[in-house]
Amino acid sequence: MATSATPDDQRLSGPLAWIDPAALRHNLARVHQAAPHSRIWAVIKANAYGHGMEQAADALDRADGFAVARVAEALRLRRHGVRQPILVLEGIGDGAELDAATAGRLTLVLHDSWQLEQIVAFLGRQPAPLAERLPLLRVWLKVDTGMGRLGVAASAVAGLLERLAALAPAVAVEGLMTHLANADDPGHALTPAQCEQAHALAARHPLPLSIGNSAGLLAHPRARTDWVRPGIMLYGGTPLLTATAAGLDLRPAMTLTSPLIAVRTLRRDATVGYGSSYRCPEEMPVGIVAIGYADGYPRHTPGGTPMLIRGQRAPLIGRVSMDMIAVDLRTVPAAAVGDPVTLWGAGLPVEEIAAQVGTINYELLCRLSARVRLCYPTPTTAPGQTP
Repeated sequence: MATSATPDDQRLSGPLAWIDPAALRHNLARVHQAAPHSRIWAVIKANAYGHGMEQAADALDRADGFAVARVAEALRLRRHGVRQPILVLEGIGDGAELDAATAGRLTLVLHDSWQLEQIVAFLGRQPAPLAERLPLLRVWLKVDTGMGRLGVAASAVAGLLERLAALAPAVAVEGLMTHLANADDPGHALTPAQCEQAHALAARHPLPLSIGNSAGLLAHPRARTDWVRPGIMLYGGTPLLTATAAGLDLRPAMTLTSPLIAVRTLRRDATVGYGSSYRCPEEMPVGIVAIGYADGYPRHTPGGTPMLIRGQRAPLIGRVSMDMIAVDLRTVPAAAVGDPVTLWGAGLPVEEIAAQVGTINYELLCRLSARVRLCYPTPTTAPGQTP
């Protein structure tokens, strides 16, 4: 749940994900700089990659539209008062969702012929005056150019567009789109091949084209099409294997913190945590942080993974448990109960933690559990500061 931060928030024992709306706006401006001639679908699916969908929509209100995965997410935005176009990337899940999509004025991705059959059946059930409204449904046709996930074959595009044209004016086809499989690797040969195939289809069937995700629009000029669909870069994560977020001038929008709830001095050879996997090499201070795998901090995070305390790095020791982790405080001997600990974010890139864990920045941001409170700092309360 997203809340406004209060002066007492940092005194409460538990993790907080501090979300910086200014960073979101800065990162959207970077999209404009990278693709100045493109319109922008800001991708805020999966609760805005863990950042809070409604608050992200407010911060990113200069985007031309928003993109989500599912109809339910789009309706949530409409209930919040979002008026921009909303693109549903998976389209309808069944015919029953078409009523909701129509009422919500949603734009649907059409990625399979069965979805078209559902649309035809839906229109057949409408009263004639309703079916003649201009339009009832807006769709983008998705083409599989090499991702192998969603999308119709290129050979099927002409036939599907012909069938869709027969449904006008009730259905408006707004464009063609595809999705890049390897854009994060700027040297991968598939990306230019996908782009050229999509451009050729758009030339054959004159329609707006959408190719670029975050990696695509940053690294591949041919992916900067009529519409781009940035996701991870809006949240300050690098989409590229070959560049850091800072190197791309992206700012982290989330800083995950939790307080120290205990500081102990353990003797040499004392063990820490389940399985006694860490043995103290000397008498040393050990801190306990109120976060664990029930909050979304991965259980398999290895020892040595850094966190920040009082601006200094300190390593994880022992196993991650459900609600707590342990930290070696030898580099921060003055650390005290109540000090906020940064798990990732400002000063500690989420990509660095993801590399330690063996995953990607997307997963860490999206996997936070419901008991991690999302907080939007007030001018007097910022993450890592004691009010």
